[in-house]
Order: sequence, then structure tokens, then C-alpha cells
Amino acid sequence: MNTQRLAAMDIGTNSIRCIVVEVDHKGGYKVLDDEKSTVRLGEQLARTGIISPQAAERALAAVGHFRKLIAGLKVSAVEAIATSAMRSAANGQELLDALSAEFGHEIRIITGEEEAELAMVSAQRHFDMEYKRYAVFDIGGGSLEITTALGNHIEEFYSLDLGAVVMTEQFLKHDPPLAGDLEKLQRHVRSQLKKKVDISKGQFHTLIGSGGTTTAIGSMVMNSLGGSYASIHGYEVLRSEVVHLLAMLTRKSLPERRMVPGLNADRADIIVAGIAVVGELMRFFGANQLLVNERGIREGLIIRAMEKHGLISAAPAPRTWRESALDFVRSCHVDEPHSLHVARLAMSLFDGLSAPFNLKKSDRKLLEAAALLHDVGYFIAYSSHHKHSYHLIRHAELFGFSPRERELIAQIARYHRKSLPKRKHESFQALNEADRQRVGRLGGILRLADGLDRRRSSAVQSVSCAFGGTLFTVRLEGGEDMSVEIFGATAKKDLLEKAFGVRLVLEAS
Repeated sequence: MNTQRLAAMDIGTNSIRCIVVEVDHKGGYKVLDDEKSTVRLGEQLARTGIISPQAAERALAAVGHFRKLIAGLKVSAVEAIATSAMRSAANGQELLDALSAEFGHEIRIITGEEEAELAMVSAQRHFDMEYKRYAVFDIGGGSLEITTALGNHIEEFYSLDLGAVVMTEQFLKHDPPLAGDLEKLQRHVRSQLKKKVDISKGQFHTLIGSGGTTTAIGSMVMNSLGGSYASIHGYEVLRSEVVHLLAMLTRKSLPERRMVPGLNADRADIIVAGIAVVGELMRFFGANQLLVNERGIREGLIIRAMEKHGLISAAPAPRTWRESALDFVRSCHVDEPHSLHVARLAMSLFDGLSAPFNLKKSDRKLLEAAALLHDVGYFIAYSSHHKHSYHLIRHAELFGFSPRERELIAQIARYHRKSLPKRKHESFQALNEADRQRVGRLGGILRLADGLDRRRSSAVQSVSCAFGGTLFTVRLEGGEDMSVEIFGATAKKDLLEKAFGVRLVLEAS
């Protein structure tokens, strides 16, 4: 069988989520359905020690709905777990038995360390952290799971009872929250982290977070900055933005918080506590950057299920961003030799312009990715394929790139042919001034490189560059007549000349 459908259900303290995926013969998967039901199993749990009858009834209804969903989608294997609330409730096992009967599949309670490990499995699938020291966390309603790591080497797992529901009920009893109550919460979080988490091995500049609080942070920050990326997966949030977000939300009442762009209304009552925990976590680790992992524990569970059912031998090793881009190129049946050659020419042109125009190393990576991917739009149609490339890249799952970087790569690829950036191009105008300049310059280089392989035959084998005054001279090396390539490059030099303010001269060896 070429494909197989798997389902994973995660019963958390705040919500129950169920994801259904279709696994292909290469060990990859695509999401068919991903649904959430907010049931609040942790409601008053800290005070009473039990899951309330009302919460249990909501959970049974949600699980019954998910049973029908996965049956309709003809799922062949199911993995279901329960986390913090079910671990700590006196009636947790009793409810678990009832939920398993309603679901028609075994549901197992996992430890906090297992939660942390599943979040880490997901993070390693999406983020390039080679040679970096970092921490991965998942914050739910009841608990906070943390994994510390150096590159692909996992150091420690931690589980702390610092979830958003638990912290709200324990400390924030007024609306809007009182400053003194918030300070008590923050001191408690600092105390627990200091007591239980070892950070003696070095600095942690980056945190990777998952869970509803983290995705809400990413969504609210993106909305406040006017961002319109295809998703928040991989979105970068600064510690200062978390601090400002917390200050803004603590001044608002619950009805006002429900109106904040990017925040789901059903999370508005617990979001202040959740953000306070994340803020203290960043402070504790000395991390200035938070990367949003939209997947987290459920994806980790899917990957482990793929291993369990023999669909993959082990969790795939983290790919490089280049391998990820080439995988997407191949899935779109692109002329790969042409893409690789255009990328090589683009890199040579970039290097020739790098010093005089102070181009950044990170820009080189964006250009190479755009060069590899610039023709993926052929998968839809030749006509307007540059526009199709933009939309496909914008929504692609590319390892190692943030939403902003995916947007820039998509726009660089979009301008490899046809019209130059214009005021009426809304996506281009939505960029800040620095990124508009970046797209113009890198798009101009890609446009020229594509023209230099006009016949897709690598007739221009290499280029060497010289820059003086406003004259940019590109010498073409090749073993055959290159007149068609010179014609193609001349027709496509317009954006480069405009973006860099130079005059381009092509010379054939």
C-alpha cells in the first residue's frame, strides 16, 4: 500500500486535539484534518483535586466526535494520549477508562518527560539548530515541558506544573489582573525554574515553543506588526515583543482581550498567565528569540506512530534547508539541472556584488533557495508560472526558514521574469523598505542568472565579475556559442540595473 492514514489525539488540560494524516511511501505525510475542542479538564482541578462532571461530559462529547471523524476518514492506526490533568486528577483513571470506551481505542497517560520528548521530536523536524545551544518547550493548560539541547544532542527533559490554566487559577483572581498578583505568579515561575532546571552548561540564545499559548503569542505579535504570512509556523518573536504583549494584555479586561487580533476568544481568560510563564522562561534562559512551532506534541506522536507501524525505521534525521528545497523542486517535477545551474550562476553574481553593496550572508541563502525554486510554478501551468511559483513557495513547508524568509524567497522567485516590482503589487508593497530593497536586488540577480541559461543547456559554464564606479562587468565563460544566452541576459538585466543603480556589461570569452 502506497499510503496509510494515521490519527493522533492529545487530551490536554485545556483542550483535546485530533490530527489525521496520510503517510506516503517515502515516510512523509500530509495533514488531512486537524481539529480542536476546548474542554477545560483542568477547570478547578488544583482546588478540588478532581476533574469536574461538567468537564468530563465535555471531554466525552469531544472524543465521541473525534471517533466519528477518524472512522469517516478510514484511519488504519490510532495513537491517543492524555497529559497533565489526567495525571494529577484523583478520578483521572476512571475518566480515562470512560474516554477509551467512547473513543473505541486505548488512550494512555504519558509522563511529563514523554511530553517533552514528543515536542522535541517535532521541533527537530522543522528547525535547523546544528551547533546551537537551545531549549524546546511546550506549554499547555496544566504543565510546562522543557528540553535542553546542543545541536541534535538532547541534554535534559523537565516537566513543571506551570501551565496556563493552573497558573491563572492559582494567582490571577481579578480581571484585569492586579499587578501584585502577576508579580507573585512571575516570582513563583522564577523560583520553580531556578529550583528544577539546570542551565549551567551555557547560554541559550533561542527557544522553540509549541502549545496554544505560544501560537497565540506568535499570532498576536504578527498581527500587531501588520504581518500577513501564510502561517505562524517558524515565526520569530523577540523577548521585548513578549514583554510588551504582556503589558498590553494585563491592562485589558476579558471582553477586551477577546477582541485582540490574533488571539482566539476561548483562550483570552488564560493568556495572561501563559505569556507571563513564557516571558519568565525567556528571561531565565537569557534567550532573546522565540521560534513558534505550530505542530508540537501531536506531530511528535504522529512520527512515533509512523515508527511503530513500520512506515519509517526511525525519526528521519534533520534535513538541511537545501535538501528540503530540492525535495520540493522534485515534487513539482521541475527541470532540476536548470535550477541548479541558475543557482550556481546566481551565487557567482551575488559574490561579485557582495562587497561593494554590503550584501549579507543570510541574503545569499535566500537567493540560492529562490534560484532552486523559481520554476516550481510550472507544476500548475507555464503561463504566469512566476506567479504560481510565488504562491507555491509561500505555502511550502521549507525546513530552516521562518515565515518572513519564505515570503522573501517567494517574492524573489516571483520576479525572475515578466514585470518588475510595482506599486500595485500588494504583497511587495506590504514589505518594509529594507525587504523591498532586498527583493529587488536578489530578484534582479536571479532574473539575470535565469537569462544566462536561456536554452537550459549550461552554455554559460561560469561567470566572473568586476565592479568599478557604476559599471558592473560580467564575463561569461563557456565552450560554445553563447549569443542566445547574451540575448536572454540582456533582456533580463533591467531589475538588477535598477535595484543596484549600475550599468551591466556582458562580455563573452
